[in-house]
Amino acid sequence: MGQGRKGSSDKKQREKNRDDSPTPENGNKCRVCRFPLLVALLQLLLGVAVTAVAFLMLAISPSLTARETPHWAGIILCLVSIVGFFLYCITYQPDERSSTQFIVKLLYFILCTTGLVISLLVVAFAGHHHSQASSFSCQQKGDDCVCVLEKSDPIARTFDYKGASDCEMITGTLIFYFLLQILLNLAQALVCAAGAFIMWKDRYQVFFAGTQIRSPSTQQWQKV
Repeated sequence: MGQGRKGSSDKKQREKNRDDSPTPENGNKCRVCRFPLLVALLQLLLGVAVTAVAFLMLAISPSLTARETPHWAGIILCLVSIVGFFLYCITYQPDERSSTQFIVKLLYFILCTTGLVISLLVVAFAGHHHSQASSFSCQQKGDDCVCVLEKSDPIARTFDYKGASDCEMITGTLIFYFLLQILLNLAQALVCAAGAFIMWKDRYQVFFAGTQIRSPSTQQWQKV
């Protein structure tokens, strides 16, 4: 009689421990939790904004260089976001059992790192040109605007902005666009850094080895 009660008690305890044990993760559940869609969406929006501002700058004067109008940076970052959206659409498999998933995640990590470097490079260029344009002394010559850094210096470097019908666009609007590029690309650099960090963390930190340890005193299962 006592053995029957003991056997029934042990059976109930085993069922309780089985219920308390960690359940395997569902590969198709909550893909938004596995890959933050917000990162790719922000990359796309910021990339479009950087490209749009660059073309607005180019409309002021077609003689502006590629360093001054970083539309190329915005286009590259839009392509990075497309890879992020593609990664979101891939069916998640634990431990990267799919070669396609591994390749796309690696590619997205590399592109996010590249996007971070590009954004910081654009910030450096825009900061230099913003500081330079803030010191301009300009005068209108026909359809062009000619600017110098030091008006009193006869051999000072001159900057000829062709097609600029109003020098106020150079000393006012263009400087504002440079500042806007700095802010947009700083935000883009932070988003790219977040995307690269999430890919690295998902690969090297967030995982479950499958080993379970049951503590006799607490009757609880633990992940290691």
